[in-house]
Amino acid sequence: MIRIQNMIIFGIIGACFGSFLNVIAHRSVEGRSWWGSERSKCESCGHVLSALELVPVLSWLLLRGRCRSCGAKISVRYVLVEIVCSVMATMIYSHWGLSWACLICCIGSCGLIVNSLTDIESGDVFDVFAVVPGIIGLMIRIAGGWSGVLDGLEGALCGWGIFAVIILLSRGGMGWGDASFMGGMGAILGLKFTLLAFYLGVMAGGLWVIFMMLIGRVKWGRGDTIPLVPFLAVGCFITMIFGDDIFTYLDMRFTYADIFSTSWPFLK
Repeated sequence: MIRIQNMIIFGIIGACFGSFLNVIAHRSVEGRSWWGSERSKCESCGHVLSALELVPVLSWLLLRGRCRSCGAKISVRYVLVEIVCSVMATMIYSHWGLSWACLICCIGSCGLIVNSLTDIESGDVFDVFAVVPGIIGLMIRIAGGWSGVLDGLEGALCGWGIFAVIILLSRGGMGWGDASFMGGMGAILGLKFTLLAFYLGVMAGGLWVIFMMLIGRVKWGRGDTIPLVPFLAVGCFITMIFGDDIFTYLDMRFTYADIFSTSWPFLK
């Protein structure tokens, strides 16, 4: 019973964080401050939103996705992000319970969401939103001793290094924000989990590109661009939740115990 109550609490907190991360991402892209006294307003008429209009998910549904003052449509993006964050928080608690792993996954998930949103909206990844979660992750890793911190540093170097090589080889075909993002997440995931997250993210992106080509939204040689960070975020989140299970399966299937070692050091 307590576990179900905690899952509900995590789901509500996740939705609230989703609402806040929406604000952070959108205002950062517009070059506006997301802290301080500035109130949330309707972007069409400037109506200052009341507390009842800011309740995650429920407010959007009750208002039928429109501003109460002018009737302008409110982007479905807001409610979708709130729902996604709620589900992510619930999954994190369900899998890890109240633990250091739960905390570091929550911090990492905030980084996944805000960087994905800025990349989708503007194609930019802000270094501060990529690096800060990684720094916090390294601090949490101290709970597992210096072996955990070292693993985080190796993950950060690996995540950043992979994209640094790609950027240099492509001669600017990819931005350094992607490298910063994967470096920050690498500090949270550690070396082997970073490699897994990168693989899963690239696979997710590849499948999406194939799907978009099949429906005619993307054409070969036309120069269409697709943001990469959201797909890397998918890979990172799958790794945070199921990484141990994947490595355990690989260990059992291929018996490469020295290669597919499981568990983050600070979880032991």
